[in-house]
Amino acid sequence: MKRLPDDDCGFASALNAIGGKWKTNILWEINLAPRRFGELRRILKGVSEKVLTQQLREMEADDLIRREVFPGKVQRVEYSATEFGRSLNQAVTVMADWGKAYEIRMALKAEKQIARPVALSA
Repeated sequence: MKRLPDDDCGFASALNAIGGKWKTNILWEINLAPRRFGELRRILKGVSEKVLTQQLREMEADDLIRREVFPGKVQRVEYSATEFGRSLNQAVTVMADWGKAYEIRMALKAEKQIARPVALSA
């Protein structure tokens, strides 16, 4: 996602941190439990390897998630939420609630428009 220029209120910075098609889903899954890359690919249907890698790197750079490498024959990498990343839960929950209310409002508005009789011109 193209980064928005910073603003005085901080909203653009917040959107930069969680903006992107998959970031909120990634953060949600990683908040539930630490996840490996392949696990995230399976859970997030439709995300490409390239996009997942890019968004994980951006979130790591923004200190929202932690990437931990476990040594061994087969290198294992696990992603988990940082304390800072977990602090986003409250904000994202409020935005999700607002989004659900918006969906209901728009559905009701569409129903009213369908139910409204159309005046025929003479």
